[in-house]
Amino acid sequence: MNQLPRAWRLPGMLSLCTLLMLPLASRAEDGVTDSTILIGQTVGLTGQIAGPVKEMNAGAAAYFAQVNKNGGINGRKIELRILDDKFDPAMSASNAETLVKKEHVFALFQCRGTPHTQALLPLLAASKVPLIAPSTGAAVFHNPVNHYIFNVRAKYQDEVKKGVEQLSTIGFKDIALVHVDDTFGGDGLEGFQSAMAEFKLRPALVAKYDRAKPDVAKTVNEVMASPAKAVIIVGSATTVAELILGLRAKGNTAQIMTLSNNSSQSFIDSLGASATGIMVSQIMPAPHLVSSGLGQEFKTVAMGNGVSPSYAAMEGFVSAKVLVEGLKRAGKTPTREGLIRALESMHKVDLGGVTVTYGERDHTGSEFVELTMIGKDKRFVR
Repeated sequence: MNQLPRAWRLPGMLSLCTLLMLPLASRAEDGVTDSTILIGQTVGLTGQIAGPVKEMNAGAAAYFAQVNKNGGINGRKIELRILDDKFDPAMSASNAETLVKKEHVFALFQCRGTPHTQALLPLLAASKVPLIAPSTGAAVFHNPVNHYIFNVRAKYQDEVKKGVEQLSTIGFKDIALVHVDDTFGGDGLEGFQSAMAEFKLRPALVAKYDRAKPDVAKTVNEVMASPAKAVIIVGSATTVAELILGLRAKGNTAQIMTLSNNSSQSFIDSLGASATGIMVSQIMPAPHLVSSGLGQEFKTVAMGNGVSPSYAAMEGFVSAKVLVEGLKRAGKTPTREGLIRALESMHKVDLGGVTVTYGERDHTGSEFVELTMIGKDKRFVR
């Protein structure tokens, strides 16, 4: 059999190898097509946190709609695939696996809840999928830095510290903590103990309740039997509202504070007349504040998409802005690792009123925290 000259054979082999490799080299990352970027979300559309989630998702959807209307990101429109986890950590994990392995989403976005986010950690590491803007302020997602998680909201511990500082400043020394008995509540407890020690105060009471089956009456009686003149409640909206209503029904007049995860209009509405005077920490600027660029943009986009302004909607809006900024920086051929590097390039980025900072050793995002109070008009007063 005649053979090609040696000088001819090698270039031919290289050309063949090059042709065979072309499909692999040009294949896009999961979730990316010429016209779309598919993002996945598992969140409690039903269950305890359905009200705040509806507002939060409305804010995010409004921003995504605005981006898509203006041509998307490098010609690609954002598609958001949402699965309801009913605020169940086990279902959060199952949904995330479906989104990554069956739906082949490019990245995950804005899950909600501390144990729920923890349930996703093994999948993120195994599949190398980034999660942007989990709606939790648990310190465990900040330190040590997780390569695949990019926080947007400030830490719960900072919110609790701000509350203790304010309460002690205005004369409250007998401060109690009531917290859900899970990792979210444990994080709040750690922040509370640290803050109380810093301000040289002793807790009037520390009480906890079961997340799945809270004994509201028992917890209310514990507070009533304590000397507490102020109570910080760390938990999800439905149970926190039941605790507040239970305390007020028994004539308790303690100053009550809760955290930003309950900063929704639906939470206020659930309290009825008992809403007035409740303190709520916030991790976003006021949604009605139009003196900032962010406030003006939010108002315009919210009105254009039929979204009622609320702190929860603002959180969704800002989280969406962070994701979009990362996708823009990831370039015309986005990869998951490229998105991670792009987000880590965001140093002191002003979104119009909230500054976010990331780096290889810092995935905290924003440290914005302020306190508000619910007024007689059922609105948050700064």
